[in-house]
Amino acid sequence: QVQLVESGGGLVQPGASLRLSCATSGRTFTTYVMGWFRQAPGKEREFVAAIKWCGSGTRYVDSVKDRFTISRDFAKNMVYLQMNSLKPEDTAVYYCAAGLVWSTRPQNYDYWGQGTQVSVSS
Repeated sequence: QVQLVESGGGLVQPGASLRLSCATSGRTFTTYVMGWFRQAPGKEREFVAAIKWCGSGTRYVDSVKDRFTISRDFAKNMVYLQMNSLKPEDTAVYYCAAGLVWSTRPQNYDYWGQGTQVSVSS
């Protein structure tokens, strides 16, 4: 059974940092694209960042460029999202996802985690 399990969310003040983790299991993701999405209350799910499990290549939504970094650890089957200089508008539930298409569209991702809440407030 394929599982993606996120962790690392929490409540922080503006300007703080968090690192989200996504533990993967149940299959080999070497041909997959791993993505992070987020969804704020009343809003659609939004692409945040993506990385190819094998090979080079990352992409980010403009609003997080230079603040967030996506990475993966082959040995641990983990994907991370390092978030620095957090802003109140980053508040959302963050989801880890896996898909076969190099895409920013949620519908192109086949597997999803349950999400982890990130709240940024003073």
